[in-house]
Amino acid sequence: MEQNLRIADAVAAIAREVDATPAQVALAWLLAQGDDIVPIPGTKRVSRLEENAAAADLELTPEQLDRLEEIPAPVGDRYADMAPIGR
Repeated sequence: MEQNLRIADAVAAIAREVDATPAQVALAWLLAQGDDIVPIPGTKRVSRLEENAAAADLELTPEQLDRLEEIPAPVGDRYADMAPIGR
């Protein structure tokens, strides 16, 4: 849990630097990975749709992208209490 919270904190720190939400930073990072990457975020609210769309205008610096790349992978299972499909 602590390692995963450090990941969230690192993304939030960059979000504060660029006056954006952590979700926008995540989407902007994905968009910076190449023209063949198209994130498809899901939402039920128009406000979140607008927030997500604004990420397309967010430009992260090379240093910020490097910092995001250096973040370790999260630990643990997403749904630890669920059995794998097909078993």
